[in-house]
Amino acid sequence: MDRNPEAKGKPILVTGAAGSVGAVGRTVVEDLRRRGLAVRALVHREDERARQLRGTGAEVVVGDLTRTADVAAALAGCERMYFGMAVSDQYLEAAVATAAVARAAGHLEVLVNMSQLTVSEMDLTSTTESHQHRQQWLVEQLLDWSGLPVVEIRPTVFLENPLFRLGLSPVADGGAIRLPFGRAKTSPVAAADVAAVVAEVLADPAPHVGRTYELTGPRSIDVAAMAAEVSAALGRPVGHTDVPLDEWIAHDLVPLGLPDHVFQHISTMARLHAENRYDRLTDGVERVIGRPPVSVGEFVRRNHDLVVR
Repeated sequence: MDRNPEAKGKPILVTGAAGSVGAVGRTVVEDLRRRGLAVRALVHREDERARQLRGTGAEVVVGDLTRTADVAAALAGCERMYFGMAVSDQYLEAAVATAAVARAAGHLEVLVNMSQLTVSEMDLTSTTESHQHRQQWLVEQLLDWSGLPVVEIRPTVFLENPLFRLGLSPVADGGAIRLPFGRAKTSPVAAADVAAVVAEVLADPAPHVGRTYELTGPRSIDVAAMAAEVSAALGRPVGHTDVPLDEWIAHDLVPLGLPDHVFQHISTMARLHAENRYDRLTDGVERVIGRPPVSVGEFVRRNHDLVVR
């Protein structure tokens, strides 16, 4: 553990701080540290990402979210926490362990939970969503029953998700966006915008406790409109290819060699997109941080590495 004596207040626990897709946890740590707040970052293993987190002045601890002893040790002395975890078949177990420890501790000001916007459409009998969606719906029920001071964060699909990374990758070689959405619309959100919402809530939780924030991008658009935004961002023509879902899964997704649970989640998200289940639009980002979320075009301008080689 590396404590920073200049940091203000009791440490804020940030789990999933070394995550890869979108790196929400890491970005939350960086944001809170820029504000001068004390942060304890929980990581699954000691590696270069943990060393980078220490470079921000955060205290870094190694632990397993499915082990209550590890969670209790990480939470000791903290009054605010963020629970976030990568897509995993252990997600529900980790969330139950975290909630049990937080409830037993009895001193939290806020527990910010990273959920997904799809759960807003689910109920006891829903069957068309992914196994991950079902786990996240169950976790929201658990946290509601727990009596903990919870803030639910429900982003739609991240722009950094493999779904969009795959879709945008052909653009780097002069090709077209390749996605199996048909004419359906979507409003992906940048992970940095989601992280900014989380950090704002953790920095000043009182106005937010008990609320649910649903987060999308600034517009709900189809792939043709998305291609137009990317074209404007790059200053060159970018087309789009509508590919059948089964072909996209076999040709684009399968070669990634993803774990079964992750594969099922992303392939389900692709199907739900094709069914127009991601045609959503909210003002959650702007309501919390006072500015609109970035668009697909602005995201590409800021992340040229995704589409330029």
